[in-house]
Amino acid sequence: MLEWNTYRQQLKVRIGEIAKLSPDTIKGHQALTAAGQNTNLLGPKTRELISLAVAVTVRCDGCIAVHAEAAARHGAAREEIAEALGVATAVNAGAALVYSTRVLDAYEQVTAAP
Repeated sequence: MLEWNTYRQQLKVRIGEIAKLSPDTIKGHQALTAAGQNTNLLGPKTRELISLAVAVTVRCDGCIAVHAEAAARHGAAREEIAEALGVATAVNAGAALVYSTRVLDAYEQVTAAP
């Protein structure tokens, strides 16, 4: 298992290096992050729960490290996080099932008589 607090700190340092090399990349990321917070309709805790579910879906350890800390800071309970992760698991399973139909389509096309 990762030591998440250490990993989060390491990410800050490395992303700081990227910011020096490519400041517009970081500015763009910050603009995207801020854009969703402007309306604040979901609230910070819900945004962090969604962020954790997406982090699992895209398999981003850095996202998990950052958003787990933020979710805790905004009062997310362990049970709420588990529920959000359950949604991510269900959506990923559903996506695999839906994408499986593409395999059947491809197989049928490659085995069809010319």
